[in-house]
Amino acid sequence: MPIPVLFEGRLSIPAIAAPMFIVSGPELVLAACKAGVVGTFPVVNARSYELLDQWLGDISTELDAARAGNSNRTIAPHGVNLVVHKTNVRLEKDLELTVKHKVPVVVTSVGNPGDIATSIHAYGGIVFHDVTNIRHAQKAAAAGVDGLILVCGGAGGHAGTMNPFALVRQVREFFDGTIILSGCISDGAGIRAAEALGADLAYLGTRFIATEESLAPDGYKAMLVEAEASDIIYTPAISGIPANFIRQSLEQAGLDPDNLPPTPKIDMAEELDPDAGKAWKDIWSAGEGIGSIHDLPSTTDLIARLKNEYWDAVDLKPGVRSHSGPLRPRAWSSD
Repeated sequence: MPIPVLFEGRLSIPAIAAPMFIVSGPELVLAACKAGVVGTFPVVNARSYELLDQWLGDISTELDAARAGNSNRTIAPHGVNLVVHKTNVRLEKDLELTVKHKVPVVVTSVGNPGDIATSIHAYGGIVFHDVTNIRHAQKAAAAGVDGLILVCGGAGGHAGTMNPFALVRQVREFFDGTIILSGCISDGAGIRAAEALGADLAYLGTRFIATEESLAPDGYKAMLVEAEASDIIYTPAISGIPANFIRQSLEQAGLDPDNLPPTPKIDMAEELDPDAGKAWKDIWSAGEGIGSIHDLPSTTDLIARLKNEYWDAVDLKPGVRSHSGPLRPRAWSSD
């Protein structure tokens, strides 16, 4: 199964730190990339085009300097998330800046990625598209994306409902590109399990919210440590699109999780505006992997732990290169 050439020799484990609205910023992206995990952020987290231009320039410059300073160090490429829904008024300018800075990895969501893929491929970048079901996966594959992010049941944010055992295997029947699995992956064993199931990479979101570099407020981080999987509520009532939210944050915002208001009309302008309302800013999202989160480490320490857990799950130690058998992983860097 394919790993993009762009990733070869540049990952310490087969993982991506997912782009999270209002949560992922340059510090989290840089820390993840420097530890060998692809770091990403939603472009709308930069509140202005000028700030986005600065962020993209700073991230690229710092990662280039880190690579030049130690050619043997495993430093992953970075990426951004573009919401390609037709009502996203920022898309044209955000895409222009993405192309200007030749961002290596672009994650597209909520729309048709075809035109975006053409623009990104023109400079050698790659495009992964979020999907939650077979129909959307088929459409995205036909649009020419390099990879599909399968957002399965229990994932944070705009999650689907399909079981990964069904979705991964069925998508692999018609798609020979990169498959990235999302949903309840909070440790290295989960990353290894994603590979064994047939995915090429694991996609971790909620686990990276609970890190020092995350932009999430302290109350959000504390709630992640305290809550359990049973506290996750899947509902379209907050943003118009089904998503997973933490029960305690719904209650904290004055809502009754068992009697939520009618589903609002989807408004991407509001969905992508941190100041537009309570969704995302005051009502906090998480996946069902929340029950495995018990601390708030630095991103560097978290990835070191994920690496150890991953290799323990493989039953091989870093540095071993003689893999054999269908479930043996690729030779990920061990530095």
